[in-house]
Amino acid sequence: MGLRSLYAEPDTTAKTVQWGALECHDVFKIFRSGPVETVALRGLDLRVEAGELVAVLGPSGCGKSTLLSLAAGLDEPSAGEVRVWGRSLGRLEEAELSAYRARDLAIVFQSENLWPALSAQENVTVSLRLAGRENAAHAARDALASFGLGQRGAHRASALSGGEQQRVAIAAAAARRARLVLADEPTGELDQGNERIVLEALQKLRGEYGSTVVIVTHSEQVAAAAERVIELRDGKVVT
Repeated sequence: MGLRSLYAEPDTTAKTVQWGALECHDVFKIFRSGPVETVALRGLDLRVEAGELVAVLGPSGCGKSTLLSLAAGLDEPSAGEVRVWGRSLGRLEEAELSAYRARDLAIVFQSENLWPALSAQENVTVSLRLAGRENAAHAARDALASFGLGQRGAHRASALSGGEQQRVAIAAAAARRARLVLADEPTGELDQGNERIVLEALQKLRGEYGSTVVIVTHSEQVAAAAERVIELRDGKVVT
């Protein structure tokens, strides 16, 4: 059986329902190690609209990174449901999840975004080829230029500054036209100047490329760059 479209009309009697880009409905995530249980998320409810730039703000241990893992389909909730564009990730087959992550999802980590031995150009090109994009090398050059890295494409990732590496990862998301971008403390290891440049790149990703961007952060300064802030405490949204 071929892959079902992740974005086809969900099975519902109400075709007028408007689905969010990312939704969590009463989500619990419990990690167990022997007799010890750690509740990372407890009844989490949130919704991110398509095209939004949202910051999820909270201290370490509040469940931010767990939320990103669930949204990326890298883990499953213990209870509740995570949906992207109306489709439950828990109901997708593994091949469908792989296709979702390759084509329509991009993750910008705090560090180690890139293959260090490959050039910036090669990193973006490989990302595009894994997603099945045509004219990958040309698209990679255009994306790097768009984010101010046109003269750095031939440099190995290991030779780039931290801010440049983050912009290469963002350029890869832009070149792939990733519909959902999850950024996990993307400025956590950067100085103030590079933090501003990377945040501007994420804003551009949303504004010019139409991506939905979710940034998780403990920094109120970073959260201020978003259009909306969702605050987490103890695995739940603060209301």
